[in-house]
Formats: sequence, structure tokens, C-alpha cells
Amino acid sequence: MPIAHVLIVEARFHENIGDMLVRGAREALEAAGATYEHVTVPGALEIPAVIKIASERTLSRFDAYVALGCVIRGETYHFEIVSDESARGIGELGVHYSLPVGNGIITAENMEQALVRANPDEKNVGAGAVRAALRVLELKRENSKVKKVS
Repeated sequence: MPIAHVLIVEARFHENIGDMLVRGAREALEAAGATYEHVTVPGALEIPAVIKIASERTLSRFDAYVALGCVIRGETYHFEIVSDESARGIGELGVHYSLPVGNGIITAENMEQALVRANPDEKNVGAGAVRAALRVLELKRENSKVKKVS
């Protein structure tokens, strides 16, 4: 039996970065003995909503979630909005709904930075997001075993 069944939600706005993030995440999940499903969305802003929908519709089908994507600074304020709001949404999933979510959304100044962070042979943010999600899941499971004293 796998240690967890995980949903990877990947933003495809920067497809080459997404491919590397997913590769790193899949390798980490397989090494940990977890199973996974993978869905894609257009951009980082859609990730929190899809995770919330999946958690509601499938109830206990997924044990944890991994958010993957990339936001690269451009010439407008849009970078800040997408970066801030996707991070806020992912954080709220953990705080308000107790969902174990690993945030693997890269925020970078340029494509070169993003490539280094996404590459499984370098920073490997995809694998890092998996490790984070699985660790939070582990702590959640441990906490559920602790009896509360009134």
C-alpha cells in the first residue's frame, strides 16, 4: 500500500519549466513510495481553486497536494498579483482546511533563474514541494493519533 496518494496540480503557462517541475515531483513521489495523479491548469492563479475542489469532491481520495508552476517577473505589476495571490491561496488551504500542500510555484526574476530552480539536477523545486507535502501529511497523521485532554 502506498504511503500517500497525491494530486499534482501543474500550471502550464511556462511549459518547459512545468515539465521539469513535474519530472522532479514524480521522481520524488516514486522514491517515497507514493502514488499520484496529475492535472494541469492554465496558470498559477488557478491552482488553489483546483486543489480545494479536488479536496471537496474526492473527500479522502487524495492525502496531499503538490502545486507546481512558474511566475516570471515581467514589465507590469501582474507578477506581484499572481505570485502573492497564488501563495496566499495555497497557504489558506493548509491553514483553513488542514490540507497538506507543497508549494512548488517558482517566482523568478528571469527565465535563467527559473530553469535552475526547476531543473531536477539543480535546485529541484518539484521534489522539494513533494517533500514538504509529505512531511506536513506525516505531521497531520501523527497529530490525529494524539488524544486531546480536556
